[in-house]
Amino acid sequence: MEQLIADLKAQIIEQLNLQEVKPEDIGDDAPLFKEGLGLDSIDALELIVLLQQYYGIRIANPDDGPRIFTSVRTIAEFITEQKAK
Repeated sequence: MEQLIADLKAQIIEQLNLQEVKPEDIGDDAPLFKEGLGLDSIDALELIVLLQQYYGIRIANPDDGPRIFTSVRTIAEFITEQKAK
C-alpha cells in the first residue's frame, strides 16, 4: 500500500502538472480538494483519467467520486479494492 501511495503522489503531480509540488509535500491523508491541495472539478476529471490510464479502473457511480478522491490514501484503497475484484 505504501508503494502505491508513493506512486499515486508522483502520478497526481505529473497528471495535474503541479510543478511546484513534491511528493513529500502531499500527506497520505491530506484532503486533495479545498483546504488540502486545493484541487477543483477539472482536476477531478484528470484524476478519473489517471485511474483509467494507469490502473484500468473506471468509476461506475459518479456519486462515489467524493469518497474515492478524499485523499491519496482513499484513492489507493479504492484501487486495491478494485484490483481484488
